[in-house]
Amino acid sequence: MKRRDFLKITAAGISISALAACGGSSESSNQLQPHTKPELPSMPSYNGPNPFQHGVASGDPLAHQVIIWTRITAPELDEIPVILRVFSDFNLSRRVYEGVEYARSQHDYTVKFDPLLPEANTTYYYQFESLGYFSPIGRTKTIPEQDEFIQHARLAVLACSNYPQGYFNVYRKVAQREDLDAVLHLGDYIYEYGQGEYADSKLTTERPVDPPHPIISLTDYRKRYALYRSDEDLQECHRQHPFICVWDDHEIADNTWKDGAANHSTNQGDFNERKRAAIQAYHEWMPIRRVMPDNDIKIYRSFDYGNLFTLMMLDTRVVGRDEQPTLPHEARDPHRQLLGEEQERWLFDELERSDGKGARWHILGQQVMLAPLTLGSLPDNPNWHIGGGMKINFDQWDGYQTSRRRLLNRIQSMALDNVIVLTGDIHSSWAMDVSLDPGNPAVYNRFTGEGSLAVEFVTPAVSSPAAPTKGLSDLAMAALIPLNPHLKWVDLFHRGYIVLDITPEQCKADWFHVNTVRSREHIEKFARSYLTQSGNNRLQKANSPSSPKAIASSLAPQSAATKNGAAV
Repeated sequence: MKRRDFLKITAAGISISALAACGGSSESSNQLQPHTKPELPSMPSYNGPNPFQHGVASGDPLAHQVIIWTRITAPELDEIPVILRVFSDFNLSRRVYEGVEYARSQHDYTVKFDPLLPEANTTYYYQFESLGYFSPIGRTKTIPEQDEFIQHARLAVLACSNYPQGYFNVYRKVAQREDLDAVLHLGDYIYEYGQGEYADSKLTTERPVDPPHPIISLTDYRKRYALYRSDEDLQECHRQHPFICVWDDHEIADNTWKDGAANHSTNQGDFNERKRAAIQAYHEWMPIRRVMPDNDIKIYRSFDYGNLFTLMMLDTRVVGRDEQPTLPHEARDPHRQLLGEEQERWLFDELERSDGKGARWHILGQQVMLAPLTLGSLPDNPNWHIGGGMKINFDQWDGYQTSRRRLLNRIQSMALDNVIVLTGDIHSSWAMDVSLDPGNPAVYNRFTGEGSLAVEFVTPAVSSPAAPTKGLSDLAMAALIPLNPHLKWVDLFHRGYIVLDITPEQCKADWFHVNTVRSREHIEKFARSYLTQSGNNRLQKANSPSSPKAIASSLAPQSAATKNGAAV
């Protein structure tokens, strides 16, 4: 079942550019040490407009490195020198890095740097120079050292940004938050549909897609990323915060699995060629670091935020997923894989490592809902499984029940506390306990939460739709919560995001919603908060959002691209 059909039913009832060319590792041999000034190249003759038309971005922060990205738009030029300067202060007076790379046609003129930076857990400001122009000023932040004692961190959690479905007001609101350590994007960063498909008909002329047909080729995917990155609100969010991203299905095609997709037909050519094109464009346009040389499909990776938490970003979509089942007995097949054997072993090892190094929280960033979701049960119906309920969305972990049980069994056997699951994909807000058998009162107590092994927070969409009206969303919530004892709250209508506030004592999710995406004129409101206290592994409602961090660095100054000091 497609997620939008499901929603209707439930509502109703180091220089990375150089490395990319040579296939090297993420450790660049020509990486500059701080304060080392390179020999700057001469620039080609250029009299065209601002070449920084797609903004700047950063991502995949480490303690002393962060990917810093831009793209040069200068028709008929190639091998274009691009200079990056990184500063430790808002006024761009204390330079800590200067490096040179080249925008090349084989990478769609995108450029990535992976500079070595002097301080961990520190905000930096950066600016590019090329062809006589200076880019807008960007802001990024490194993560703490692995053994650093951290008292407080804040992440924004986003997913599902469909350009023709509405304005990216959510990105704008996240951009304005100066106390975020990073932004997690859990996938569906772009959508593959053609003009008028899966779009708001009222915005057809205001938000047309490019190219106008469904995207299949490398050129198509590159154009679609260029369209999205031309959006001023998305540019601003990337300019102010480092992103940590994973893909979901629409970066390739709806309901992708490792060897196909629901939204791919034989007349669209070979699926593997389409997948390779989509993945190449993703790595070109996203501020992501290669995990392995010559292996762009492997994007699962982890980040250590001191001793406070380990963030494990998973790929539940492309690298190991078997095709979605259509019948309940297929969902229970013990041979079916969601993560794939290699990624599953890696995840279990990372959970062991995170626990062994003393991380307080173990956070999984992934795409599809882990906790089961049912529409009730009858004891003599073969479509129900133990613990209650017919599974209504086999695209999520419900379609891969043995994979889910292996993960939860591992958490239980390790006696691992403080596992947080962050989820996107489903265009709506959910707060859930995660239990091996939430429908069985002997295993899970819906009133106390006893028997929960983890908690799950699902972020709403940036712009993709869920229930068509708030009334239908309220009806769905009233129906779903009694049938799913582990489900504490759901909102199927509003777009928005989560702010995840993390301290040694608790991990708290604050949902923020915007009232519209049909206009840039919008209002943000606090919607709901749930937290889990350290060692409890269950949710409790909070009445207000978390206070901002006591110390936060200034946002990057408002700036446009400039030429010879003058705005362009």
